[in-house]
Amino acid sequence: MAFTLYSLLQAALLCVNAIAVLHEERFLKNIGWGADQGIGGFGEEPGIKSQLMNLIRSVRTVMRVPLIIINSVAIVLLLLFG
Repeated sequence: MAFTLYSLLQAALLCVNAIAVLHEERFLKNIGWGADQGIGGFGEEPGIKSQLMNLIRSVRTVMRVPLIIINSVAIVLLLLFG
């Protein structure tokens, strides 16, 4: 199996899918990454934990419809070209 651009894009798609399906109340709260965990004060730099939580929330919000379309295209390509 060759390492191609398509396989790299497919791996990135799988990673974005993994981020998109993380449920905040069921999974992230159990490991201490819930919504109420990363509250900082005014003027403080946000920590890495709160930045990652913001990234996860934004991926779930922004990428919902594009992921449906991109996943459909990837499935059709796999069905056509194997």
